[in-house]
Amino acid sequence: MEIRLYDGPNVYRLEPVVKVEVAVGRTRAWQGSRMPPDSALVRLGRPVPSRDWPDAVADIAAWARRLRADHREHPGPLLVHRAADVGRWNVTWPWAGAERSRAIAEAAVDLASRSVAPGRRVRLTGTQQRLVATWAARIGAASTTPPAWIRDEDRRMPAISVTGTNGKSTVTRLITHILRVAGNRVGTTTSDGILVDERMLETGDWTGPGGAQAILRRDDVDVAVLETARGGLMLRGMGYESNEASVLTNVSSDHLDLQGIHTLPELAEVKSTVCRVTRSDGLVVLNADDPLVAAVGRRVRGRVGYFSLDPRCAVIGRHRRAGGLAWVLEDGRLHECEGGEVRPILPVDEVAIALGGLASHNVANALAATGGARAMGASLDDVAAGLREFRPSADLSPGRLNLFRLGGSTVIIDFAHNEAGTTAILEVARGLAERAGAGPDAVTAIVGTAGDRPDDTLVGIGRIAAAKAGRVAIKETLGYLRGRAREDVVRVLREGVVAGGRDASDVVVYPSETAALEGELAGAADDRPRVIVLFCHEERDGVFALLERLGATPVDLSRVATPA
Repeated sequence: MEIRLYDGPNVYRLEPVVKVEVAVGRTRAWQGSRMPPDSALVRLGRPVPSRDWPDAVADIAAWARRLRADHREHPGPLLVHRAADVGRWNVTWPWAGAERSRAIAEAAVDLASRSVAPGRRVRLTGTQQRLVATWAARIGAASTTPPAWIRDEDRRMPAISVTGTNGKSTVTRLITHILRVAGNRVGTTTSDGILVDERMLETGDWTGPGGAQAILRRDDVDVAVLETARGGLMLRGMGYESNEASVLTNVSSDHLDLQGIHTLPELAEVKSTVCRVTRSDGLVVLNADDPLVAAVGRRVRGRVGYFSLDPRCAVIGRHRRAGGLAWVLEDGRLHECEGGEVRPILPVDEVAIALGGLASHNVANALAATGGARAMGASLDDVAAGLREFRPSADLSPGRLNLFRLGGSTVIIDFAHNEAGTTAILEVARGLAERAGAGPDAVTAIVGTAGDRPDDTLVGIGRIAAAKAGRVAIKETLGYLRGRAREDVVRVLREGVVAGGRDASDVVVYPSETAALEGELAGAADDRPRVIVLFCHEERDGVFALLERLGATPVDLSRVATPA
């Protein structure tokens, strides 16, 4: 079905591998729970014993072994893995020369599909002999471009990798800011672009291996802070061999049913790659409040540190009794704990992005960033200063809890695009409405996301918005339909709103993000307190220009009290 070359660590191996995806017999698309029981779990990276390989897979494996030996390609072991979809298998082996390895994979599939026996002592027909000779000539003539990953001996600076479903961009920016406070020159990759010392050099999504390599090859920075997304891990692998530290924020429903990833445990396994490559003398920072993330601690080489919003968390308790590191929120303060020692950092009221604790997801992000920054050498004073100073403005952190005031309305621009993000940002909106003396009916949620999300995610976004906001509108994201009909995205989001107890006829649909925000602001033109949340994905510049034209003023998060 597919031949893919990974340039670096991936869910199958912590090195470049060829992956041949094979469909055998009757296949069936995935069906089941996003959180399956242990008996139904598929461990993507776990090898399957050869006795359980289907004949077709065994033939491909045998031909791959033979051709690799004949052409002196990488001698590393060949493994077979189950895919989540019934009837699909993945054959993997390390590679040294790209073109030669791809030709070997193509030859192995072709020869196996034509029932050419792979044994060296088997008598072949004349036609079969000519076919084998043709492939041998093609493989022998192929180039041998090496993997593009950066090996440890070639890496010029220490690196920390940040991944997770939500919060990874914010944590990446926070760590960057703290390390700058500590006196470092910092190279950063995010889904917004490549930055050096928080100055944008190139816009775009640079969370894959290309972005990491662009920073790691520079000679004008001291440390790399690399946001690492699922897409790059599944399509190309990591662009470097290891890191000194890693952070895994959380795992929740997002980007499922893409590249064969259907369940949350599978997604956690993919994201854990950035933790599994952390050096044995490095630090892995994990979310103790997320069971899937906490479990990653059993599969890493580096030392583990946990963070939690709950100081009575059982994972934290066990870890501290063993002398482990942790970062927790307790009695309104952020603390670092190591065994029985407790070191205060700062009150949560002084963490600018936490809104006095109202934005609990950003309290968690601040704890995660504290662990990451400490792993890279920042002092507790550096951490406290960085958390006080960091302002996620439209310039510094676009689309991450950017607040504006316009008359009686508070506008929140956020990148929320899944169920967990929807819940988090609407909890903030409800809190702001309450501070203004209004109830949840004063909250308007303008929702929408990319078309490649599965139906259950779209339904979940609509249902949560209906439950937590007084008004729900849908904005279309036409640049991110990704093969899905625009009417279908709207239909499924509406289904979710109805599932949340609302009448579908009350839901207004706008053709764009700017049109949605302008329309909802026009409907809230009086001075009554309103909180309008826009899920903004493709028109940020246009949305910010609209707010400026209307006279909206940015809000300093550290001074948020009540909308005025």
